[in-house]
Amino acid sequence: MSTDSEVREIWSAGGVVYRRAGDSGLEVVLVARPGERLWALPKGKPEQGESVEETALREVSEETGLQVALDGSEPIGSIRYTYEVPGRPGRVYKVVHHYLMRPTGGDLDRHDAEYDLVEWYDAHEACKRMTYPNERAIVERAIEALAGEGAPR
Repeated sequence: MSTDSEVREIWSAGGVVYRRAGDSGLEVVLVARPGERLWALPKGKPEQGESVEETALREVSEETGLQVALDGSEPIGSIRYTYEVPGRPGRVYKVVHHYLMRPTGGDLDRHDAEYDLVEWYDAHEACKRMTYPNERAIVERAIEALAGEGAPR
């Protein structure tokens, strides 16, 4: 029997896909629904039996049309939040794990129908466009990590 204090835990995974542009520029991919004023990082729910890493790679590939590879084995950051589902008791506790990723092939024109627009943006411009401050912080962390000594190239 459900109670108002019931908590359901779920997770999803995605990433910050980046590429070097010019001498010192950095670009990242955002997915968007401009009509809803939504600009975000690609991410999604696991399929049965998938690991966090497998989910991140699959979801980013589906939502962006790009083939991607992880840069590192640990997430660059995770976002945690809770929400309520109208008509259902209790709260949902969600964790979204984000990995740093680089493209290895594919084409943005081959993204799925979940988003209307998928494009590369200068990383600092992407931060200005992003809808959610917690995702913006993930991109800012990626910019910082990639600017550091020994960052993946």
